[in-house]
Amino acid sequence: MGKQEDFVLRALEERDVRFVRLWFTDVLGFLKSVAVAPAELEGAFAEGIGFDGSAIEGFARVYEADMLAKPDPQTFQILPWREEGPATARMFCDIVMPDGSPSYADPRFVLKRTLSKAAEKGFTFYTHPEIEFYLFRGPQVDSELPTPVDSAGYFDHTAQGEGADFRREAITNLEAMGISVEFSHHEGGPGQQEIDLRYADALSTADNIMTFRTVVREVALSQGIWASFMPKPFTEHPGSGMHTHLSLFEGDQNAFHEAGAEYGLSPVGRQFIAGLLRHAAEISIVTNQWVNSYKRLVATGEAPSHVSWGHNNRSAMVRVPMYKPLKGNSTRVELRTLDTACNPYLAFAAILAAGMKGIEEGYDLPPEAEDDVWSLSAPERHSLGIDPLPKGLDEAIALAEGSELLAETLGEHVFDFVLRNKRAEWEEYRSQVSPWERRHLLSVL
Repeated sequence: MGKQEDFVLRALEERDVRFVRLWFTDVLGFLKSVAVAPAELEGAFAEGIGFDGSAIEGFARVYEADMLAKPDPQTFQILPWREEGPATARMFCDIVMPDGSPSYADPRFVLKRTLSKAAEKGFTFYTHPEIEFYLFRGPQVDSELPTPVDSAGYFDHTAQGEGADFRREAITNLEAMGISVEFSHHEGGPGQQEIDLRYADALSTADNIMTFRTVVREVALSQGIWASFMPKPFTEHPGSGMHTHLSLFEGDQNAFHEAGAEYGLSPVGRQFIAGLLRHAAEISIVTNQWVNSYKRLVATGEAPSHVSWGHNNRSAMVRVPMYKPLKGNSTRVELRTLDTACNPYLAFAAILAAGMKGIEEGYDLPPEAEDDVWSLSAPERHSLGIDPLPKGLDEAIALAEGSELLAETLGEHVFDFVLRNKRAEWEEYRSQVSPWERRHLLSVL
């Protein structure tokens, strides 16, 4: 065993840890967990914990079901919300086959494989997500309209507000687990919150997002409220996005920065943006994976609905924020399509692959969108070369089906499962009769 494994085993004794939860993520981005006793952990490090992969969404067919979950000791943390009784810890796992080879169905491996390809070119990928979500009163019943915990708006400070109390406790728990938080505030919708995580390498960020969702839900339940990462829970209120800041580093130098260049953006940075733009529509099936995701990406909302970029243009899909003078390493781009219900491993892998394709192929960056893209007419956008993002999951599926980039990035197994799963979701959704149809048609037809 290595030093990291030895550290974990010592920590189990010193902290009186009685339960260790081994976490991994299925292809749809749902967290899975198996608890083991500390005495079993040495064997888990060496050989992994066996499970039936065919029972996990997207992992395996029945005849190739045996898989092993091998804990990553670098992700060891005590769960801070388990305050009473013996301590409980968690570690993320890599999924391997019985012969020790990586499972191609493991979303964490999909991201690690994509990061390795970028590393071969000398790049490290960093991400910084701004995570939005809603807080509601009580568990939600499917047929009911949820009740937000408050009626506050963007940046509102409300005396004795439940949102502020919630954010304080959630951030305390996150930081106790080594997840640094940069900002937190009330967002634009009633009961809507935003918590921004600090920059980290993309694999750590993806792990942190999975942990973040669990912490947020646990803290909400402890306060008698309910947290939801649904992209668009209300027709009339903003959706929940996950605007994510991206950068590539070569060693300790930001590869996106060039002193004296327009917006401080290097050729590498411009080509990366060009890759995001060219491939945005075909990777939307993983950046915006649910049928509800496309209710957020509409021209009447605050989320991007078209493929464009701009400097400090918040209607654009990709924004180049102002960087601080003499701080070139802060040069970055902000992708505004992502929502909080994506699988972060697959989404980051697809985003990195799109950007790297722009660099490898030397894509030219099209002119920036200087106008408010939302306010332009369709002919005006067409004349400016601004294409629409998919308007629904059915369009996203059709574009993904022909995407060589996505097939190569996800691998055959995950790519095939995502398409099959999303086709089934769309077919089930489009067969439903909605309240809108009954409200507008039942009495007149």
